[in-house]
Amino acid sequence: MRAIKLLPSNKSVDQKRHVQLGNHQFEINIDGCAKYTTDISITQLSGVIKGMTPLFLTVRLYHDANVAEIVHHDYHQRIKPSYGYPNPLMHQKDEKYQLNAFLYDWLVACVENGRAVLNWDVNNGLV
Repeated sequence: MRAIKLLPSNKSVDQKRHVQLGNHQFEINIDGCAKYTTDISITQLSGVIKGMTPLFLTVRLYHDANVAEIVHHDYHQRIKPSYGYPNPLMHQKDEKYQLNAFLYDWLVACVENGRAVLNWDVNNGLV
């Protein structure tokens, strides 16, 4: 439900919304829409810390279950449900859980403390 609050009012492909969280600006883009799911990407535009890769996540929203999960991160890497340990890339056993917990914290911060330009039609187009 928190992710849906951050989506653009027109929920169609390639619609974007910018969210300001502290000194960091993020762009939420709708990449795909289906009957039961919506795929979005979250990209960090500003406030990048020197030496760190800017945030990029691909998130799938499941409408029927009101659940969001990270599908990709870092532009290309698909996340497995769990990893054997040790593994060549040194992923944690519960990496998918940790990333989804991060997504939850990020969404809470954006909804409670973020700023976004909202396109509300206050008088339902009567003026």
